[in-house]
Amino acid sequence: MLRKKVFKTQEELITHIKTHEPTFYYSSRTSTVIPYDKLETIFNDEDFYLGDLSLLPSTMKLNKDNNLIISGPVSWKEAKSFLNTKGRNIMTAPTEDLALISAGVATSCTGERCFSFGNLRSQIVSLKYLNYNGEEISLSSEKDFEFDSSSLTKYNEHFKEYANFKNAPFPRFEKEIDLLIGTEGQLGVITEVELKTVEDFPVNHLFMLVPKWEENIETHLEIIKKIQSFRDNVILCEHIDSNSFNYLPENERPNQNMDAIFFEVKSDFFESFYEQFLLNLSFLEEDKIFELSANKFHQLRASIPRAVFEENSKMGVVKMGTDVQVKIEDFDKLLKIYQSFTKTGVNYNLFGHFGDAHLHFNFMPKPEDNDKCTKEFERMYAQVLELKGSPFAEHGIGLIKQKYITSFWEDCQYELFKDLKQTHDPKNQFFPQGFMGLKKN
Repeated sequence: MLRKKVFKTQEELITHIKTHEPTFYYSSRTSTVIPYDKLETIFNDEDFYLGDLSLLPSTMKLNKDNNLIISGPVSWKEAKSFLNTKGRNIMTAPTEDLALISAGVATSCTGERCFSFGNLRSQIVSLKYLNYNGEEISLSSEKDFEFDSSSLTKYNEHFKEYANFKNAPFPRFEKEIDLLIGTEGQLGVITEVELKTVEDFPVNHLFMLVPKWEENIETHLEIIKKIQSFRDNVILCEHIDSNSFNYLPENERPNQNMDAIFFEVKSDFFESFYEQFLLNLSFLEEDKIFELSANKFHQLRASIPRAVFEENSKMGVVKMGTDVQVKIEDFDKLLKIYQSFTKTGVNYNLFGHFGDAHLHFNFMPKPEDNDKCTKEFERMYAQVLELKGSPFAEHGIGLIKQKYITSFWEDCQYELFKDLKQTHDPKNQFFPQGFMGLKKN
């Protein structure tokens, strides 16, 4: 029988953990890989709890090292507002700033601004979590990951192929903190996170209109190649295609029926960026370059994924989207795969973290199109495997992506996951339906 439990104090949470009842813990319900509206159906035949962490007490403080320490359900939006009063800023965050930081750590969610600052994991100084006995354990980024498993060495050798991606098809295990980063709550419940911050600095936002990617990718390929030299001063480089803008009211679409690539640039570098980057593009049309406010940019960037989610909900379908990152030199191959998707007759859109060769293609299917889209994804993930790309570089695996992930694993992944669960979750109480419990076909 499926049961729900809302935790309002950490003591209540610890008491529940000590019962060893199997539980899926959640908070802001913003994950794109967990179908929250279908959980009761998915888990209905199991003796299982849904544990709501969103009402736990929360705190924020800035320590002497200017690191942000949060506990409980603190959102990225709240953290940004708090840091703004201190003259500081977050280094990277998911586009959906209503998501909670602790959940982002659990899924290793890395979104905007990582073009300059790197992935979320690299910004975590320390964290605390509750283990299977309800004990609060501290982990540090300064200590190496130590675990007695014969599969760990081979696992880490396999990981080297993906070391330069935001996230690999399986979690990184190099530092102590990695036990809880990207393991999606399958080894404990995160209670506190310490994050590096940066001094706030003025930035300029601008966007460039470019041809539709379905028709011509040469412009896109030139931009992604040349922008790599500017990571120190260009904070983000994002893409929104013409189809994505169609989800906005007509008077809020600045794209003139074209794709748009957005840049956030340090203000003291803005003139150099214009001269050294923009003026060196072979296709430059200065009347296709526009500045906009930071608020307008973030409003545009956040409203489109939300609109896609709402459209899927209205259609009664689970999100059919990709989270693939490839090497810069393989970006043309990824775009060509996505171009092949446009021939299915199913509506679609494309947006995401352009500078990192990490875009989200979303099918917008009717229920009867689901099987067709699933087959297209199966074909795509086989090609991503050949490219040694990362299939899920940002949002995790959750429940929706599990059927695609195992082709990226070898025996060492299954063995290490089994050993980790036996050691850190011997009662199999933390999200037992998660990817660590998958069996080899």
